[in-house]
Amino acid sequence: MSKKISNLKKRKICVITGTRAEYGLLKRLMKAISDSEEFELQLIATGMHLTKKFGLTYKEIESDGFKIDKKVNIKLESDTPIGISKSTSLGLIGFSKSLQELEPDLILILGDRFEVFSAAIASMFLRIPIAHLHGGELTEGATDEAIRHSITKLSHLHFVASKEYKNRVIQLGENPKNVFLVGGLGVDSIRKTKLLSRNELENSLDLKFKKKNILITFHPVTLENSTSGTQMKELLKALSKLRDTNLIFTMPNADVDGKIIFSMIEDFAKEYSDAYAFTSLGQQKYFSCIAQVDCVIGNSSSGLLEVPTFKKGTINIGDRQRGRLKATSIIDCEPNLKSISKALKEIYKPKFIAKVNSTINPYGDGVAVEKIIKILKRKSFGKLLKKNFYNLK
Repeated sequence: MSKKISNLKKRKICVITGTRAEYGLLKRLMKAISDSEEFELQLIATGMHLTKKFGLTYKEIESDGFKIDKKVNIKLESDTPIGISKSTSLGLIGFSKSLQELEPDLILILGDRFEVFSAAIASMFLRIPIAHLHGGELTEGATDEAIRHSITKLSHLHFVASKEYKNRVIQLGENPKNVFLVGGLGVDSIRKTKLLSRNELENSLDLKFKKKNILITFHPVTLENSTSGTQMKELLKALSKLRDTNLIFTMPNADVDGKIIFSMIEDFAKEYSDAYAFTSLGQQKYFSCIAQVDCVIGNSSSGLLEVPTFKKGTINIGDRQRGRLKATSIIDCEPNLKSISKALKEIYKPKFIAKVNSTINPYGDGVAVEKIIKILKRKSFGKLLKKNFYNLK
């Protein structure tokens, strides 16, 4: 290290995380920031990390060796629209206080959830520049869509997963010189995660894989009025007709109507001996599970962003992920028994299996973290706050 660098004060980058899946994507970037000679990592945990129902996953963050500087409890007791709205307002209060005390030079947030939206608003008023990951994407069936684009307008550096998403961020008026195509963080995580063997995974999950195995993650469709229970009922009907098939469920996010899905999965797992429900698998077990199952079914972004890398098929139900870039290994279906059952049959057809085996994940090559760190090192954070709206020519 040169004398010049050693004399520089480290710039503080505050990473904010509110869900187990989001932390899985951020973990290696956080480690790279922490290991850098130029940056000091600050960390705020919020949302589902601090909730017993979702596994108190802040403990996983700490067990990975990270120090949590602040915890912002937004009280996720209610999954009603007014409950989520109140949690967002509590987040704004909590983040305002925490960020004022931490005084970061930059905050770094990922995606499109209401927790990070409140963090972005607080940062704007506190005049802290924002780096946003995975902007420009579309999920036209969820409130995430509006939140994601709103965060784009509040942010100053943009790290996107595809050329299409880069163009969309620029279309929203962001200067191309601050929009960077780095690829998806999920691909990075897959490339650098040591997967468990089949036997190790069976022992860890306390189950035995069968001839057929399916992984299911279904989240509420937040732009539709009380349809989550109905859609989940149709999915469970289709799954109940399968024979000699393990059904491995991961629980939904803390969104509107999330509790309905949560309880339906719990009841289903009690009734069917081949069904297993997990509040939080953690990234290593989750990826290891994808590697062992025949397909992933539900409406989670992971089925589109990460599963294609494993050469596994994804059954994408309904409109929650409508608009996202998709690999050839994705089967879209309607949220009803007939359409889901048809897709479950298609998954096992030789023609589709051949297509899956040749699919290419459109979300990058697994070196996003290195690209992001390189860009952050050369950027002067203090010059980012004042933005001009970029007009397309």
